[in-house]
Amino acid sequence: MNTATISPGQIRRGPKPPDGEGSVQVSMETGEKIGNAKVFAIYGKGGIGKSTTSSNLSVAFSKLGKRVLQIGCDPKHDSTFTLTKRMVPTVIDVLETVNFHPEELRTDDFVFPGYNGVMCVEAGGPPAGTGCGGYVVGQTVKLLKEHHLLEETDVVIFDVLGDVVCGGFAAPLQHADRALIVTANDFDSIFAMNRIVQAIGAKAKNYNVRLGGVIANRSEETDQIDKYNSRVGLQTMAQFPLLDVIRKSRLKKQTLFEMDETPELKAVQDEYLRLAAKLWAGVDPMICDPMKDRDIFDLLGFD
Repeated sequence: MNTATISPGQIRRGPKPPDGEGSVQVSMETGEKIGNAKVFAIYGKGGIGKSTTSSNLSVAFSKLGKRVLQIGCDPKHDSTFTLTKRMVPTVIDVLETVNFHPEELRTDDFVFPGYNGVMCVEAGGPPAGTGCGGYVVGQTVKLLKEHHLLEETDVVIFDVLGDVVCGGFAAPLQHADRALIVTANDFDSIFAMNRIVQAIGAKAKNYNVRLGGVIANRSEETDQIDKYNSRVGLQTMAQFPLLDVIRKSRLKKQTLFEMDETPELKAVQDEYLRLAAKLWAGVDPMICDPMKDRDIFDLLGFD
């Protein structure tokens, strides 16, 4: 099926460009690239803490004096909740109000200020079963470009839905420099991470995105993560333990940098600042060899 234009719920299929050898993903040809900002896409198993990780990493970048934009790519649209203290309207919501005529929108219709100056956007998503999530991501980037919001941005963070690696929610990989995977020290999280490694490898054949590393979350130990990393060629860049103060920060609508400081919280804040500084300095791409799904069952577990 060839289409002249892409509208909500439609996708462009075909060989231009091929989206990774053997890939069955769709190709979202937005033609929009994100200026000179450093762009990171955060992936991981559903419920692993990607939004908490993304929001606190955004604040850490802002504490380093960087101009930061966080883009939530989940229909649940709660990625920026702790930054803005509320559920902000999504791009798809505001586009609907103007019958999908973006020229009628103002910047403050879809970009909202967050803690410490972090700019916040929630892409949202189409109603279930009616369209492709990649369309929403593409339209969000296009809208930001049209309003010149990316020209003076230093860091863009995409917070991506769950462990879905279809063409739609792999769309941020077409814009990102580095993809980071949030995981915990358990089988399900690492299994999801392996699928994401496969998806990033496919996208890397045609786009600039490369794996940047692993963020261990809610993990006192990393023995299983270490075992997987050693096997495929990954590396853990930061580790965050399972702390009740992290859970409470979500309930209080606060980032970890706004909570009453304790020695254990200070250690977490410092880890985020260290991670942000390392990412800003630049991390070498990781060339990984993902495992077959069935082989992970044999790899992980106690000896």
